[in-house]
Amino acid sequence: MGRAYQNRKESMAKTADQKTKVYSKYAREIYVSAKSGGGDPTANLSLRGLIERARRDQVPTHVIEKAIEKASGAGGEDFFPARYEGFGPGGCMVIVDCLTDNVNRTIGDVRHAFTKSKAKLGTPGSVSHLFDHCAIFRFAGSDEDAVLEALMNAEVDVTDLEAEDGKITVFTPHTEHAKARQALLDAFSAIEFEVDEIQFLPQTSSPVTGEDIPLFEKLLGMLDDLDDVQNVYHNAEVQA
Repeated sequence: MGRAYQNRKESMAKTADQKTKVYSKYAREIYVSAKSGGGDPTANLSLRGLIERARRDQVPTHVIEKAIEKASGAGGEDFFPARYEGFGPGGCMVIVDCLTDNVNRTIGDVRHAFTKSKAKLGTPGSVSHLFDHCAIFRFAGSDEDAVLEALMNAEVDVTDLEAEDGKITVFTPHTEHAKARQALLDAFSAIEFEVDEIQFLPQTSSPVTGEDIPLFEKLLGMLDDLDDVQNVYHNAEVQA
């Protein structure tokens, strides 16, 4: 990959007044993970990682426990992942990841956000092939060789590994997330992940300038306001 880790994900946790949105986002993800893989974090590595991330983002314990309890009971909501791809202002590429219990509502809301910001939804795969779908881990450390050896011994496919400013960043294919995470925990018992997530990282960037800047900001703002939207990824480089 040969580049420093840059977070192209539009975080839902930018300001204090967005706490409810953050809690709802994690509750849905935890619910879906527990529903599909079981509510025991020791056996469900995906759930364990989500819980740790939620705690780092200061999600209250009762929100986490309620989501797991809900998933363990009979019935309840059925949330499905939905991914939309398109072209934003200035021709930048945008990927919108959602969890929804009503696909028709969600695609209508997402399309409305694109239309109102003079952007255009594309077909599945229209832009995602120009992003790397990666699992990313970042933690304190400087011994790249030891980290690489631990991952190779666990037969993890490492896409890239970078060491900078006392931090090590590991990139693997998204399908290797659980395997890579467990390998790092097994090899380094005291490890604390600063970053532990799956993202779409753009292979190229697209400049957004002039009149396209407020339109791009409008698109992100409208998507952020949608309860079904979990994450937004893009390759825009805003140039004021």
